[in-house]
Amino acid sequence: MPAQQMEHPDALRAQAAGLPARPGVYLFRNEAGEVLYVGKAKSLRSRVRSYFASDASRSLKIRELVRRSRRIETIVLDSEAEALLLEWNLIKEHAPHFNVQLRDDKSYPYIKVTVGEPFPRVFVTRRLERDGSRYFGPFTDVGPMRSALRMIKKVYHVRSCRYDMPREMPERPCLDYHIGRCKAPCAGYQTRAEYRAMIDEIVSVLSGHTSPVKKAVRERMEEASSRLDFERAAELRDVLSGLRALERRRTAVDFRGGDRDVLGVGREGATACGVLLRVREGRLLGREIHFLRNVEAEALPALVEALVKGFYLRREDLPGSLLVPATFEDMELVEEYLSLRRDGPFEIRVPQRGTSRRLVELAAQNAGHVLGQEAGRPRPTRRPDGDREGGETAGEGRAAPAPARALQEALDLPAPPRALLCFDISTLQGSDSVGSAVWLQDGQARKQEYRRFRIREFHDDLPDDYAMMQEVVGRYFERRVREGKALPDLVVIDGGKGQLGAARQAMEAAGVSDLPVVALAKREEEVFRPDVGEPLRLERRSPALHWLQRVRDEAHRFALTYNRTLRRRRTLRSRLSEIPGVGPAREQELLRRFGSVDSVRAASAEALAATPGIGDRLARRILVELKAGREEPVGP
Repeated sequence: MPAQQMEHPDALRAQAAGLPARPGVYLFRNEAGEVLYVGKAKSLRSRVRSYFASDASRSLKIRELVRRSRRIETIVLDSEAEALLLEWNLIKEHAPHFNVQLRDDKSYPYIKVTVGEPFPRVFVTRRLERDGSRYFGPFTDVGPMRSALRMIKKVYHVRSCRYDMPREMPERPCLDYHIGRCKAPCAGYQTRAEYRAMIDEIVSVLSGHTSPVKKAVRERMEEASSRLDFERAAELRDVLSGLRALERRRTAVDFRGGDRDVLGVGREGATACGVLLRVREGRLLGREIHFLRNVEAEALPALVEALVKGFYLRREDLPGSLLVPATFEDMELVEEYLSLRRDGPFEIRVPQRGTSRRLVELAAQNAGHVLGQEAGRPRPTRRPDGDREGGETAGEGRAAPAPARALQEALDLPAPPRALLCFDISTLQGSDSVGSAVWLQDGQARKQEYRRFRIREFHDDLPDDYAMMQEVVGRYFERRVREGKALPDLVVIDGGKGQLGAARQAMEAAGVSDLPVVALAKREEEVFRPDVGEPLRLERRSPALHWLQRVRDEAHRFALTYNRTLRRRRTLRSRLSEIPGVGPAREQELLRRFGSVDSVRAASAEALAATPGIGDRLARRILVELKAGREEPVGP
């Protein structure tokens, strides 16, 4: 491609006028030859000349860029779309100081489906290759990706071998066939057409479109049943159950359905964060997180532009629309380019109201929370329009307390956990089972964040600590995410490894699997961590252990208090209901008027008779019954 170099700083302004009025990419370099800035233009001449306008019309950033530049290189291209892609590739390669950059040092995993092979495979990879395969991701939350992959391999019979089929065919099926994990297409037991149909379903499921797959599986199941092929019908029934289970693990965010991505932006000083929520068929499949550098002087549109290009220019699985908090300069060009990549319309919208607007705000609140975790403290989030949301949290602006730093070191956390959230379950012989969630901020109780729960579901009429913990944690985080409220730095579970596993499943289903979580067992004060076999035993005098004990004991106190309240209310109210002539309506009216059974007992017959529905005769009977059988104290 033709390139031009401008060697003399004093002549940059004059030489810019001689550039071609063609699409292309330009690079500002300093005296050492380092790239300071990369940009693209529909007309190189017009765009580069704009950098040398009067100082009054230029920002401080542009004035500094021109002052430090000693050479400009231009690369002429055939179209602005080509310039768009080359610009981003050069930014990734050179990381120029004056460009907004994605701080993307990690290699996130993808699920790869080798659709170009006659008998495709499904596996995890961290390398993107242009080999005709379908890639799903990237997954910044690895837990949900692994769960989805396990479910798919359990529901479908995908081969795990590396044979180059059909060129390489083994003499007999491997162990996977004999244990029911593969139908042995290598031995001719499954045709290529049958295997390909299965892969098509997997691709549809990974894309988030489970409804048509469920419908097709249900039809095949009914057809097999009508042929009396009950073994095949049972297989399809299991497939259908697996698809429903996979669907239940996703959080519903837009009950009207639809496929879209939602971008939210948060910023704090020189750092910004972008969170991309992937919504398919009205369900939140997951989120992606990227950080931006060099954003001190950048407005929101520039951040949105950098994130959209970073997320999408090399992406394979594209939805039909993207919701963003602000328009940006190249929005129409990006739409045009991605429509060609998608082979269908791709729309970028800035919603102003309704559900779509709330989704963008939810993504922005997620971005604010991620920034808070990075800095080691929760921060107020910003809505896309720049208004701050919520007041300052306790301890904001101060160094993390010593126990928080001790916890960070003991648990190997990325930042000191200043906001601790603890869950506990309280039950007595299976009755009045309740759960609690308490929040300590820098060691201080935040009562406005306390929550209590009555257990709704029981299994076989027996108390199940794991199921109750999963229910309480799931209900808490599903609502928290739906309402876009702040999330804690560390989740503490009162219990052992079983309760921890149940809580993790609930958090994963609610889309908060990235939150650090531990369990604290009472007997030996052992700390259980995810994916770590041996429990951690902190020193008895450790401030980290003291913080965990404090939040655990507070959650236990709060749950036990609620449990006692329910038991006392049930015991006392049942005494009133046993009195002949006092039905539910009269019982409720008495308790509303007098406040408690003790107050009813202490009242005069005349005061009771004045209660609607209670006459003189019934009032005297109530007093006789209550004073004849006083209640025993409730509780330990």
